[in-house]
Amino acid sequence: MNDTAQLRLGTRRSPLAMAQAEETRARLCAAHGWPEAAVELQSVISGGDKIQDRPLAEIGGKALWTRELDGFLAEGRIDAAVHSMKDVETERPEEFVFGAILPRADKRDVLVGAASLAEIPRGSTIGTSAPRRAAQLLHTRPDCRVVSFRGNVGTRIAKLAAGEVRATFLAAAGLQRLGETGVGHPLEMDQWIPAPAQGAIGIECRADDMRTRELLSAIDHPPSRAEVLAERALLAALGGSCHSPIAALCTWENGELAMRAALFSMDGAERVSGDARFGDSDTDGPARLAADLLARATPGISALFTGA
Repeated sequence: MNDTAQLRLGTRRSPLAMAQAEETRARLCAAHGWPEAAVELQSVISGGDKIQDRPLAEIGGKALWTRELDGFLAEGRIDAAVHSMKDVETERPEEFVFGAILPRADKRDVLVGAASLAEIPRGSTIGTSAPRRAAQLLHTRPDCRVVSFRGNVGTRIAKLAAGEVRATFLAAAGLQRLGETGVGHPLEMDQWIPAPAQGAIGIECRADDMRTRELLSAIDHPPSRAEVLAERALLAALGGSCHSPIAALCTWENGELAMRAALFSMDGAERVSGDARFGDSDTDGPARLAADLLARATPGISALFTGA
């Protein structure tokens, strides 16, 4: 730690992860009246960043985004780790807690390469390695073909420009954080449900580090925390994995959460969806929706969930 640092933040080294860490540092400095040097950024190259040629589900799942930072945090080499919450596995080590969830950004997906789903040319090849995006696309456009398509935002845009695929999907929040606001066409959430916890940044620290927890609490955003924790609770109750096509959206309004979710078969042919409303302190609300979805799921869907 440098002589003036008050807090050491760990982050992945990708451009988007660094942008998220910079946002976290700016919010901490504003909240505590610190100069920028008071928050030191330490970056690591995650396993998920190193391996780009295979779908995440085949090489270790979401843990590939968090493993290196978990080690740094457990060893005390950093005080907190900055995560994109949609990339954090549902079950986390008991010794860690989320000290803050930042105000959630745009939750939508962006279609890049066509103005809308309907305007994708028939029979097109679409690039995505997310089971949710692939299944949701094929449910709407079964004529399309999906191929694995990984890499950071810049890499995927470059692959698209090179003609490797006709279109792809990116998260609106990630594009905004990188200053790429003119890229693609946002998909409205009444037709296209995003990933659980999409658009949310979480800062994780050691549960017994009360000083860091207190510092982080100054930038916690309770409505965003309520939404994200409810969506993660739905995932936990469903027993889904990186292979499970799950779409979920939670909206907080005056202490109440409105949740909408959809489950798909891998090929998108089968779909089950549901809605629920519950208080933000009702920890069983997401589990009730999960049970309802699984009770109505077809065999092709329920086989993908251990909660069935």
